[in-house]
Amino acid sequence: MNNTIKVGMADANVCKPPDVITTLGLGSCVGIVLYDPVKKIAGLVHIMLPDSTKIINNSNKYKFADTGIDTIIQDMASLGAIKRNLVAKIAGGAQMFSFNNNLEMMRIGERNVEATKNKLKKLGIPLLAEDTGANYGRTIEFYPETGLLHIRSVGKDRKIL
Repeated sequence: MNNTIKVGMADANVCKPPDVITTLGLGSCVGIVLYDPVKKIAGLVHIMLPDSTKIINNSNKYKFADTGIDTIIQDMASLGAIKRNLVAKIAGGAQMFSFNNNLEMMRIGERNVEATKNKLKKLGIPLLAEDTGANYGRTIEFYPETGLLHIRSVGKDRKIL
């Protein structure tokens, strides 16, 4: 019997089989799954913003790509995950609203994806798969037993990465 572990916005959690980890309603936010395929330990962080250094009240480490990834790695290590084994899959980063201008502030989804990829590259964590961008929300479920990421979107076929 598996439990489904839910991760809210600006939140994170870790799990091992047979549990499944999920986050709902990723719009411009990015769901970052880190996975140790040797130990079958998964971590999921639901980030809202790209960069904690641009915000004054940034006490929630899971809200930002830069600090969220570091923090979930520590959380996973406490379960026995080994950093050099980690791989990543990401989803989200949509442009949920259309704007007449291309203001940097309005491109949050795109900036979240970019910041996530930069941080993973800096840490040497390979990005195996992604389902990002476009203009629709996503709900994701990660199965540490198989290493598969299931993505559901309204009006779209289910994707498995």
